Amino acid sequence: MIPHKRRWLAAATAVAGVLFATQVAFADTAFSATFEDGSTSGWSKSGGTWSVVTDGSKVLQQSSTGSENAREFAGDSGWTNYTVQAAVKPLALGSGGFAALLARSTSATTFYRLALLPGNSVQLQAVNSGSVTVLGSASRTVSSGTWYTLAITVNGSAISASVDGTTIANVSDTAIAKGRIGLQTAYSSANFDNVTVTTGGTSPTPSPTTKSPTASPSASASASPSTSQPPSSALYVAPTGAAGNPGTQASPTTLASAITRVTAGGTIYVRGGTYSLSSTVAIAPGNNGSASALKNITAYPGETPVLNFSAMPEADANRGLAVNGNYWHITGIIVERAGDNGIFVGGSNNIIERVVTRFNHDSGLQISRIASDTPKANWPAGNLILSSESHDNADSDGEDADGFAAKLTIGTGNVFRYDVSHNNIDDGWDLYTKTDTGAIGPVTIQDSLSYNNGTLSNGQVNANGDRNGYKLGGDDIAVNHVVQRSIAYKNGHHGFTYNSNPGSMTISNNLSIDNAERNYSFDAGTSTFRGNTSCRFASGGSNDKTIGNADSSNQFWTGTNGSRCTTYSGTLAWSFASDGHLVVTLGGRAVSL
Repeated sequence: MIPHKRRWLAAATAVAGVLFATQVAFADTAFSATFEDGSTSGWSKSGGTWSVVTDGSKVLQQSSTGSENAREFAGDSGWTNYTVQAAVKPLALGSGGFAALLARSTSATTFYRLALLPGNSVQLQAVNSGSVTVLGSASRTVSSGTWYTLAITVNGSAISASVDGTTIANVSDTAIAKGRIGLQTAYSSANFDNVTVTTGGTSPTPSPTTKSPTASPSASASASPSTSQPPSSALYVAPTGAAGNPGTQASPTTLASAITRVTAGGTIYVRGGTYSLSSTVAIAPGNNGSASALKNITAYPGETPVLNFSAMPEADANRGLAVNGNYWHITGIIVERAGDNGIFVGGSNNIIERVVTRFNHDSGLQISRIASDTPKANWPAGNLILSSESHDNADSDGEDADGFAAKLTIGTGNVFRYDVSHNNIDDGWDLYTKTDTGAIGPVTIQDSLSYNNGTLSNGQVNANGDRNGYKLGGDDIAVNHVVQRSIAYKNGHHGFTYNSNPGSMTISNNLSIDNAERNYSFDAGTSTFRGNTSCRFASGGSNDKTIGNADSSNQFWTGTNGSRCTTYSGTLAWSFASDGHLVVTLGGRAVSL
């Protein structure tokens, strides 16, 4: 849980310059907390009994039903315009009590509050020195033991609030101009999770879990357009939607139903909240957009939808979201706890952007052919995975759950750019090649980060895990992958490894720090190495090994640090900038590769 970090000043070269030639407005994640590290660092308590407990995942719990005012505050007292969102689960609502989310808190008794109340009521309130003014209210079921997604948006005098994507109030009020965020209960107990603060745009970035480990389809592909008012012609889905509904904002449908109805160039807006799902949501082969008219699945502006598959058992093909069609653009969703991959990409020319895959029972996001009998011409090709995060994916045997994978059998032109993989039980990236079907197509990884893989956020390790940052092959099949301007940091085995790929890979301008064995491990092949840096600030590990074309532009580890390492010491932190670029700092200094 780290506040928003300084921007990565890396000139992301001509590729990024072309990709983001026209910058558009996105929401920037200013703060996030999922409590998976068990810490409440950064929060300040006022009353109540607060602790991190396990409720499926780690959550923050206020357990005292006798506390009149139990509050936790976080963030910056100077924050003005933002959206704060959190998952809230009342455990017991006492008479006169509530469980609430707070915005613009200037003190322990002054803030805007969105409260879940006993008697099936929700209220948006202005609380000023303890005096409460109800700004808006709605009747809706409020049940103990049920998760609700609460959100408050403050923008100048415009104050709005929603529960599970349904607007509770949209009012004008000037009483409180700025302040921190908070969580609160009164005469009640509750669990809180997935707290995010987004600013500066309309499309949210899904919440990263913990940003401090110590604490292309074509070059013309662009980021999603900003939308202040989604069109009425779009399809809308919500946690409370029904398959037979028309898919309007007033009568939303389900995601599975909307996928079968959306036309090329159309958009499905996914309202915020948790979608409790027990079977795969699939885009079928043949359900395609086109190069000039993608089909879109997009988080509703200012909201974060979570597709939760915790009811699904661990088993092969028990995937969360299966993207088996072509020319889809998926933006801003979280996919968690699937029995296999969180997101499976079996189609071609898709863009998966600003998603989070977490706590799934195989690789968080995997590109592979759909089935063993899929013709080679239909193997997934030209997919772009952009500005996304994958973490804490773990299978029971510890051997297969990576952050990102493009493996077994895939086509050409698949690209990962500005992505972050961390705390997965196996590898950060796995590009394993399957011997019985021939080589996979070359994969490109650019401007990405892989750290702490092999160890989950809760400290769990499985001895069967390979635990590499970037695993680039397998089974002695030559594939000419490209890895550029990417970082491997404190992974449980190697940072970058050829993994029995004897091909001619291009490994350039990468940084590898304090990985447990080698920072760079290439025992065969004819790969080209340029501008790479290897540093060790902790004891242990072995000298780097590279076979191929490596010149003096590299600074590999052979017992001492090179001159460039002086700028790469200190704690790692990261975030996504508003235009999607990955921002990385070490010891508070921006990393430029």
